Amino acid sequence: MNTPRSKAEFITLGCRLNLAESNALRQQLGEVENLVVVNSCAVTNEAVRQTRQAIRKAKRVNPEAHLVVTGCAAQVDADSFAAMPEVSRVVGNAEKQRPSLFLPTQNDPQLVSDIMQVRETAPQLVSAFSGKARAFVEVQNGCDHRCTFCIIPFGRGNSRSVPAGMVVDHIRELVARGYKEAVLTGVDVTSYGHDLPGRPNLGMLVERILNHVPDLPRLRLSSIDGVEIDDRLFDLLTGERRIMPHVHLSLQSGDNLILKRMKRRHSRELAIELVNRMKARRPDIAIGADIIAGFPTESEKMFENSLKLIDECEIVHGHIFPYSPKEGTPAAKMPQVDGKAIKDRAKELREAVARQYDRWQAGLVGRDQMLLSEKRGKAGHTENFAYVHLDKAIAEGDIARIEITGIDNGQLQGKLAA
Repeated sequence: MNTPRSKAEFITLGCRLNLAESNALRQQLGEVENLVVVNSCAVTNEAVRQTRQAIRKAKRVNPEAHLVVTGCAAQVDADSFAAMPEVSRVVGNAEKQRPSLFLPTQNDPQLVSDIMQVRETAPQLVSAFSGKARAFVEVQNGCDHRCTFCIIPFGRGNSRSVPAGMVVDHIRELVARGYKEAVLTGVDVTSYGHDLPGRPNLGMLVERILNHVPDLPRLRLSSIDGVEIDDRLFDLLTGERRIMPHVHLSLQSGDNLILKRMKRRHSRELAIELVNRMKARRPDIAIGADIIAGFPTESEKMFENSLKLIDECEIVHGHIFPYSPKEGTPAAKMPQVDGKAIKDRAKELREAVARQYDRWQAGLVGRDQMLLSEKRGKAGHTENFAYVHLDKAIAEGDIARIEITGIDNGQLQGKLAA
């Protein structure tokens, strides 16, 4: 016999924006018995498969649950999720902002509107929290670009930004609650402001946050598009100590012809030059990147260019995606790479990132770092996003100077600095 649950259960797949929205929705829903919300991802076919797997597992664990599916996979393929016997309701991304639609009292099994008609980002989804240490702040949603591999614009809609004053107010509130780090998130964060009066940009937003919330110790950016890093944002990333030295770039490939076929707006030369300039100005900056393995028409030589890019840009935080065709995208109609080759290439890319990561970790041993305590005070992230286990717990949410003492089983170890 299953005991009714007093709090809604959330199963979140995919990006930090999904995580932020799940946390915000959890707070708004409060106490709801036997409600399970699956916040889905559509970035790859594997992500969709994992979403279906999570739905079936959740229903097996709690057969009496009212199970609601939302997120990008639900938005772009609502009918197929509504047809699953485990699913009670499908709620679109635009409807996420209305908690009442998730309640069992609703009767409509499918509530999904045209996401392309949405023009605003819901204020109540602007901020959400991760534990007691780090807060994710949604400043932008949607995307106006049409990369040939990507289905996400059809799940999130066109780009729309949260007014800067509203972002500042939310971050000020977070700081008052004791949060020490805010992470600006969105689907295409560097496109921030193009839709707002006066057309402000991300650099202007960051400046405004730093000026108007002086008590915020740490500000971090989620994945950004290097081609949109202007001089203002570059100077902030490399010169402002309250902005964390950790940049995650949406690179996708290291081959220029593949980048053109993806409809990306940068070249490999631009990516390398950008990273070199950042490291010259701020040597401790850590580079992360998204890279796709096995994009249609990718030859071995083209793949080698992506592999070399990892070393040329010293990528230590790598998100490697094996390409899978998404119905409705131009890339799905291009000549496909053999599945085994895609898998092998993804493995090689991950191994190359792991080698860079190991070298980077080794270079941190013996150095002092400022760490934000997480995980009940037993571990946390440094400014450059190195994850360090501590020999003694400190208060969760505190920032402390630590010394990195060594590496144990691939994990950095540290202690409070003397």
